[in-house]
Amino acid sequence: MKVLLIGDKGTIGSAVKATLRGRGHEVVGASRKDPSHPVDITDADSIERLFQDVGAVDAVACAGGHVKYGTLSSLSYGDYRSSLGDKALGQIELVRRGLQYVTGRGSFTLITGVLATYPVVTASAAAAANGAVEAFVRAAALEVPPLRINAVSPTLLAESVGKAGHMFPGVEPVTAKRVANAYVRSIEGAETGMIYRLFDGTS
Repeated sequence: MKVLLIGDKGTIGSAVKATLRGRGHEVVGASRKDPSHPVDITDADSIERLFQDVGAVDAVACAGGHVKYGTLSSLSYGDYRSSLGDKALGQIELVRRGLQYVTGRGSFTLITGVLATYPVVTASAAAAANGAVEAFVRAAALEVPPLRINAVSPTLLAESVGKAGHMFPGVEPVTAKRVANAYVRSIEGAETGMIYRLFDGTS
């Protein structure tokens, strides 16, 4: 399959790209700083240019999205707006714009995160964005057939424990490779409207 992967340079994106290529898929990477396929998912025109450049694909997957962290009293309206605009509305626009470019029974795979289910202090903007993505996936699954749409919701990454582990005391981290396998399940499988939660022992 030909898979368009947004955010292929990050920890999760790199693992997804390597895993998909290892399974024989063609992966077209895109990110803000990609010289061949630059994209800013907060800009609808940028997303449209990306799809026009890449053309028809069998799947679209997103492994990126930026959110702001801080207490309720320190985060501004702009911080919440940018968080929702990037991780939530940006991914929603990827689906909207991608509908005419994904072929057959192709799929969309979006990314959320554990904070939608188990929030921590300073993560209200991230929790709101993740929750919005999950609600969108469940609703969009009713409208996009024969295309499919799912989301991957990882907990703390093992590769990020040194940087963010203090925010998740007692949480068992998950490897980027395991997260990548959830993307494979979404892209190669037949399920739709699913949130693959990679925490609490689930898969």
